Amino acid sequence: MTMKKLNLIKSILGTPSFEEDGVVIYNRDCLDGMKQIPDGLIDATITSPPYNIGKEYEKLNNLNDYLSWCESWIQQVHRITKPNGTFWLNLGYLEVESKGLAVPIPYLLWDRTPFYLIQEVIWNYSAGVACKNRFSPRNEKLLWYVKDKSDYIFNLDDVRDPNVKYPNQKKNGKLKCNPNGKNPSDVWQIPKVTSGRNRSSAERTPHPAQFPMAMVERMMLASSNEGDLILDPFMGSGSTAECALRNKRMVIGFELEEKYIGYAGQRITNYQEDSKLTTAQCALSF
Repeated sequence: MTMKKLNLIKSILGTPSFEEDGVVIYNRDCLDGMKQIPDGLIDATITSPPYNIGKEYEKLNNLNDYLSWCESWIQQVHRITKPNGTFWLNLGYLEVESKGLAVPIPYLLWDRTPFYLIQEVIWNYSAGVACKNRFSPRNEKLLWYVKDKSDYIFNLDDVRDPNVKYPNQKKNGKLKCNPNGKNPSDVWQIPKVTSGRNRSSAERTPHPAQFPMAMVERMMLASSNEGDLILDPFMGSGSTAECALRNKRMVIGFELEEKYIGYAGQRITNYQEDSKLTTAQCALSF
């Protein structure tokens, strides 16, 4: 079923810039592309758009134009999401003239969407900028939206944290903690993808703002099932695509920068080759 949906999208949007085993990436504006996708085809969207802070992959706009643009593409995500679908949105901070230096973008956007907000999740990381005149920033926000507040996917058992302090503690003869682990809560301590000669993350690509795989995986496992179709309108380095492959999902993405599609394509190809090699080695060991 998912492959049929993917093929339908390809028949409408044309030949993708990159395609391999359930991954389709288009080198085009996501708003333009999503407008052509029929209603209700996407199971879950996981993405992190530009923050309007002057990164190499974005053009600075005034705040109202930026927020209006966000509203526009989020409305399209809502339209093409299936009735019980989910939308995970990662956002950072920006300066609001005469109001604040580091204003969380979710505070400006959370209610400017047709989705229903289930929860704000805090992503806490250790590496980052060291400040002298304010506290060093060590978090970003994740907004967890659903299309229907009474009908959505939440696979808690797939994302439980096995790091339980007292796993065998009992009350009235019964274990107090789920044997699969605890609920990871709404604060996620996940390392940032770092760069540098001595501290570069193993998953690092040349992309300047990369989604950590562990964070993408938690969102994906919690809010979708095997075989589902995942969307990332701002594909960037391809973390969402690789995570989808690792977890038996299919994915469609959009990316304006052709070089970033090259980065994503290379990591997907590397993962596929490593998987085939591992499978071959396992077969030989029997």
